[in-house]
Amino acid sequence: MSVVLVINSGSSSLKYSLMDMEREVPLGEGLIERIGQDSGEISHTVRRVGVEGEPAPTMLDSTHRTQRQVADHDQAMAVMLEQFAEHGPQLTEHPPVAVGHRVVHGGARFFAPTLIDDLVEINIEDLSVLAPLHNPGAVAGIRAGRRMFADVPHVAIFDTAFHQTLPPAAYTYAIERTVAERHRIRRYGFHGTSHKYVSEQAAAFLGRPLDELKQIVFHLGNGASITAVDGGRSVETSMGMTPLEGLVMGTRSGDLDPAVVLHLGRAAQLDNAEIDTLLNKQSGMLGLAGRVDMRDILAGVDAGEEAATLAFDVYIHRLRAYAGAYIAQLGGVDVISFTAGVGENAAKVRAASMATLGFLGIEIDPARNEARASGIRRISADSSTVDVLVVPTDEEVEIARQALSLT
Repeated sequence: MSVVLVINSGSSSLKYSLMDMEREVPLGEGLIERIGQDSGEISHTVRRVGVEGEPAPTMLDSTHRTQRQVADHDQAMAVMLEQFAEHGPQLTEHPPVAVGHRVVHGGARFFAPTLIDDLVEINIEDLSVLAPLHNPGAVAGIRAGRRMFADVPHVAIFDTAFHQTLPPAAYTYAIERTVAERHRIRRYGFHGTSHKYVSEQAAAFLGRPLDELKQIVFHLGNGASITAVDGGRSVETSMGMTPLEGLVMGTRSGDLDPAVVLHLGRAAQLDNAEIDTLLNKQSGMLGLAGRVDMRDILAGVDAGEEAATLAFDVYIHRLRAYAGAYIAQLGGVDVISFTAGVGENAAKVRAASMATLGFLGIEIDPARNEARASGIRRISADSSTVDVLVVPTDEEVEIARQALSLT
């Protein structure tokens, strides 16, 4: 059995998953939150795979929750080992052959899974200037992990890597060139691990060669992005230099006239930190409707609430605008896939975002769309000229695959 430990380390959290790569299922996983704060929150789940020979593994979960102070990422790693030792699975029985680290920003330097050495670690830290909310936490997790698992290869998997195939016309911003080059200002794109996984799963589900398909992938969660994938290569994506650009998100504004930032500084007397907080943490659906969860927004729409209805309309308006633009950039589309929490579960969002595309022959089957089901499935009508799918994403599996490829 090949086992890979996947680490997703944030500034105050550590998410981990021990992946059985023969069946591509987690054996155990957990989340340590509030690192460096007064009371850390620890959740560890043992996933027991059903008996061999079953057509699909049956997962019988056993979750253990505790609270204790966790001072830093080194201690978080130690807590993770304690959880495996106390609750299982035992790492002595399932030793990882590699550790895969999710890193949000790889800049223009990293375009593939990369074995981590001291120089790579320094380069990831240097890129914190482009992702100050994300890369420092990843570096802390990498350092702690390399100390804790010193005898196995550590691999960095970058959210931006899949988008390194963007053409210059797609990644270049129209500002003075020397300023852009000096400060590394360009579109990088994010959620690349998910977009790569989903586009490949869609091709496999349809039984069609990946390199022959024009695809659009909607990754709709609290963070949201859309990517145009041509022959397995990202050619356009909605997030930009940071994850703030693009679609309306749970707490992020998405696309905004840059002059709004200048106006907020002059008229509202907000400093950079306050504007950053406003646009990243107090905007989007939260700013429009006072709620983040799409289920709450949809309940408000059904109740006739004006704020919820406007928030939903703005959200859908942006999705349609991007879908149309990306179909034009691709010169047509064969497959449209929805993934992540909202994309996989909100039938009304899927239907509304596709409702104006009937002139292209795109037709949603209402019964298929409304049906609650797990796994990848088609929601388009048989008469639709484009396959519209729901494809559950699995970034942990994709990270583990890429890490294993370098061992």
